Amino acid sequence: MALAACGQSSTSGGASGSGDSEAGGTIGIAMPTKASERWINDGNNMVEQFEAAGYETDLQFGNDVVETQVSQIENMITKGVDLLVVAAIDGSSLTNVLQRAADADIPVISYDRLIRGTENVDYYATFDNFQVGVLQGQYIVDQLGLPEAEGPFNIELFGGSPDDNNAGFFFNGAMSVLQPYIDEGKLVVRSGQTDFNQVATLRWDGGVAQARMENLLSGSYTTERVDAVLSPYDGISIGILSALKGVNYGTESQPLPIVTGQDAELASVKSIIAGEQTQTVYKDTRELAEVTVQMADALLTGGTPEVNDTETYDNGVKVVPAYLLEPVSVDASNYEEVLVEGGYYTADQLN
Repeated sequence: MALAACGQSSTSGGASGSGDSEAGGTIGIAMPTKASERWINDGNNMVEQFEAAGYETDLQFGNDVVETQVSQIENMITKGVDLLVVAAIDGSSLTNVLQRAADADIPVISYDRLIRGTENVDYYATFDNFQVGVLQGQYIVDQLGLPEAEGPFNIELFGGSPDDNNAGFFFNGAMSVLQPYIDEGKLVVRSGQTDFNQVATLRWDGGVAQARMENLLSGSYTTERVDAVLSPYDGISIGILSALKGVNYGTESQPLPIVTGQDAELASVKSIIAGEQTQTVYKDTRELAEVTVQMADALLTGGTPEVNDTETYDNGVKVVPAYLLEPVSVDASNYEEVLVEGGYYTADQLN
């Protein structure tokens, strides 16, 4: 419990597990935080699958503190892990510690968040992050009926954390769909805040998002209604919804706007079922863990990891070969089929 309270946990499984890996050894897994359930799930999925493949694991959570994560990775290197899987808190903060990993001949897989500014990252396992944003933007377009509707409709935009490389892909994907309607005048951003740097949410913090939404509502919507909010992540969506409900959205006379999200976190799926949050983008972290384990096993047994993108993810020093998985848009119409029948949640969990 003390370790968990510090955002750290360590799990070791026997190298004689049921997998057929010829390598064995220890995998260091550095996750960014326990504040989001998705990262807990990511870590647990990788521990389960690595141990099933015959590896031991050292799983650490960095509590959204860069220095903590760097220290955890340093300790993993000192203990002699055979490979590192890192979901960075700040993708540009790991240059020095990953040089230490390279000096110790420890390969590195960047997990879901691209590690930037270093040549010492071997592969990248992630989802099609631009497509995540496209799904969010297209959902808003479809729900408002923008191709046929006269409009205008009011929209506000939220972005992810500026130190997370994925945040730009999410935002740009969404704006590739929304910008033409903003240019046409069918969508109006009454706050005028349309640049990523204006709408970014440091550390993906729901409280920060709630405070910003409250300011937007008091500054630009005293007489106007907001019809849609582009939110890149479920935790941000919860904060946005709290701000909206605080000024009487969600009543019969003032319905909630369309609010998107990402990660299909349990609280947000329940919110969708309850008619509050409108949509989320589901990324099956079990599949991402599987891809990561396959990459690691290939690296440690003399093979070549499978990739399907060798052009997109330039980290400023090199293009990192990547394997991209496909995200899925989820709302009230398909959550049972995608999430329950797909085995991600049970029906009891969603009640």
